[in-house]
Amino acid sequence: MNDTGSVRPGGRTARTRAAVLDATLAELVYRGYEGMSVESVAGRAGVHKTTIYRRWGSKERLVAEALEAAAESRIGAPDTGDVEGDLRALARAIQATLSGREGVAAVHALVSGARASPEVRRIARRFWATRMDHVGAIVERGQLRRGTRTAEEIEHLAAPLYYQLLVRGEPPTEADADLAAAVVLAAARAGVFTAD
Repeated sequence: MNDTGSVRPGGRTARTRAAVLDATLAELVYRGYEGMSVESVAGRAGVHKTTIYRRWGSKERLVAEALEAAAESRIGAPDTGDVEGDLRALARAIQATLSGREGVAAVHALVSGARASPEVRRIARRFWATRMDHVGAIVERGQLRRGTRTAEEIEHLAAPLYYQLLVRGEPPTEADADLAAAVVLAAARAGVFTAD
């Protein structure tokens, strides 16, 4: 007896989740945070809006999960075996995300959503904290001074890339990413991010 019919890799629930999260990102690109709705996401994903409300409960939670899933797939914690390579790879992953339509929409969604709603502010804080924990392993591999403050180093790596996008209105380049990584590495080696 062949039992393969009872095993569905991923299954319908996983496919529905993926379709809804992809549709959420697409709606952020197309309409922005303020213009998108659970109904527009449902229509794009080909599901009923009650499916979304039952699983996510609100637009804010839906957006938060879509952004987190996108960040997990696009910005991992590189392990090149060398902190310099790791920081450069991380900076380039951030730069690549901030240069794509979905990445730009995601950043604008977090910024505009956080201004509009205390719930989104909480979600944004949790989103950034989770991302920080995920990439903090780069700093903690023992190639920098003991006591190096992970969060500050990663914030200073990402900040100029976000500044380029949000303040200057231009996507960051690979040269911007490489410069950010080099500056942060030099500062870390000089003890700038070391706890007193």
